[in-house]
Amino acid sequence: MRRMLGAWAALAVGMLTVWAADPPPFVSSIFGDYMVLQRGKPNAIWGWSQAGDRVTVEIAGKSSAAVAGPDGKWMTRIEPPPPGGPYTVKIAGRQTVELHEVLVGDVWLCSGQSNMGFGLGQARNGADEVKNANHPEIRFFNVRQKVTYSHVDAPQGTWKIVSPTTVGGFGGVSAVAYFFARRLQESIHVPIGLVHASVGGVPAETFASAGSLKPLHDFDAGVAEVEARAAKGGPEYGNYIMHWYDEYDAGSKGGSWADPELDDSAWKAVAVPGAFEELGVAGVPSLVWLRKEITLPARLPQGPARLYLGPVEKMDTTFVNGRQVGASSWVENPRVYFVGQALKPGRNVVAVRLLRIKAEGGGFLNPAADLKLVLGDGTAVPLGGGWKGKVAVDARPPHPLPPGFENLPTMPGVLYRGMIAPLEPLAISGAIWYQGESNTVRAFQYRKLLPAMIAGWRESFGQGDFPFYIAGLPAFQKRKEAPGEDSWAEFREAQAVAAKAAGHACVAITIDTGDPDNIHPVDKREVGDRLALCALAGHYGEAVAYSGPVLAGVERSPGALRLRLAHAKGGLVVKGERLEGFAIAGEDRQWRWAEARVEGDSVVLSSAGIAAPVAARYAWQSNPPATLWNAAGLPAGPFRTDDWPLSTEGIR
Repeated sequence: MRRMLGAWAALAVGMLTVWAADPPPFVSSIFGDYMVLQRGKPNAIWGWSQAGDRVTVEIAGKSSAAVAGPDGKWMTRIEPPPPGGPYTVKIAGRQTVELHEVLVGDVWLCSGQSNMGFGLGQARNGADEVKNANHPEIRFFNVRQKVTYSHVDAPQGTWKIVSPTTVGGFGGVSAVAYFFARRLQESIHVPIGLVHASVGGVPAETFASAGSLKPLHDFDAGVAEVEARAAKGGPEYGNYIMHWYDEYDAGSKGGSWADPELDDSAWKAVAVPGAFEELGVAGVPSLVWLRKEITLPARLPQGPARLYLGPVEKMDTTFVNGRQVGASSWVENPRVYFVGQALKPGRNVVAVRLLRIKAEGGGFLNPAADLKLVLGDGTAVPLGGGWKGKVAVDARPPHPLPPGFENLPTMPGVLYRGMIAPLEPLAISGAIWYQGESNTVRAFQYRKLLPAMIAGWRESFGQGDFPFYIAGLPAFQKRKEAPGEDSWAEFREAQAVAAKAAGHACVAITIDTGDPDNIHPVDKREVGDRLALCALAGHYGEAVAYSGPVLAGVERSPGALRLRLAHAKGGLVVKGERLEGFAIAGEDRQWRWAEARVEGDSVVLSSAGIAAPVAARYAWQSNPPATLWNAAGLPAGPFRTDDWPLSTEGIR
């Protein structure tokens, strides 16, 4: 922890700075013990003191000074010492702070939705990955989620060293960010700092600055509303239910109702699914807690254990033996939580904090038989039927839901203000981004939205066009039997268009890593590794393959189309029994599956039903077969040869 060598003076000589609330910190919380400073460029260091105060920053014999302005903020820039460390940073003014065990290397900002926030312990082979996560030169800082209309001075969070004791569970390291950093470090051999700022289920515009959105005009009404609410002040519920969810939940106050030793003898016996009616909150949006005891064998089977709860209306936070194992706010997302490390022989307690927002229905949506714990050997422990329940809060006065609320922040700029702006102008190498599921219905709009957001970040951080690497959306949902329009395919194309427009950007193709039944697939290593390949090739200049086959041209011939592919060095590779996922159409624009074969660096397409094909598409659906690869082991992403109108054009 930071070591305070002086105290805040009760009285100051000269001009005083007055804060309406608690004063911001002397040193911004983004700077702390175990942090990583960016190599090769001046590092901005800042905080707050009284106006006119002089503050000095020292590291490895180098020093820099600043004077606090009228608002109390001071900021200086200092050249870092050589990569490595550890170093001590001394910051002296009205207070004196020392930051210990500081390394110098490369800092990456990691942001997006829940798949970026997805923890290492939940990933494939999560228990082993956590156990082996001994990387003292990889450090991470999780920015506490903050939705706000107003200015935020400093992010909340602390720097941690990657180790088995810090990376697992909630509050641990992002799996994608971890695998990205690990792969980088294997090649560049310098410390890596990960600043993680993500929120599940949110659209991209929540992370964009108002200034970057205004030229688009698609978000004018939302930007105006946010600015009006900021000017008005007062409670910041807005359209984000989590404030209400957390503030009034009796089960999260004092002793948690997830505690396995909690005396729940007075709780009401309820049937699951159901429970809301039996608890007396039928017809009322409400938050309830449910608990169930199960008994497991004295010798637990090896292998990953999973908790299957099915889809939930609307939000859940799930615990096993007091340990949070999962949380989600997507109704359509079946809850599948890895729980192996939380289980123990004998008595176990499963606790679920369950929010429904519908007046009727809600809660667990699948039948009782679908609710189960599956142990490592496949043994199923039923969870349907008898539980104990208690109401934590309902939406009647004195705690009504705020008007017009949503379960997730959707208003433009509210996460930028709360989680990104407080980091600026932190010295970084670049950013990685895993987001998009919430924007697929407006896929075409993303072509302009994402470049605008990136431009806003680059301007605010003031470090030029830093690299921005994007995780393409993985496969999801049931595979389609017939070719046609698809918003997820259009979104993946929009990601590629956005990357080209933004410049110094790359999309890591991940269509082979998905899960048709789970919007949070567990294969996060491939995602992180492929993002790292983008960085190694694009930022570090290493001669590594970073892209799968990419459409380079098309040639028509009688009854066939020949697609020429770039990034096919070493030859094209067919994964699976045959090359599939290609569709062709004639002038009538009616799509049919195509017969496909590889010829050198080309794919030749034909169909018995189309005498004169004019257009082709590959992997054009939400869950496409990933059959076209290159010899470097990287898949081709979706592509098309046509410029016909898309289904999401004009949707705002």
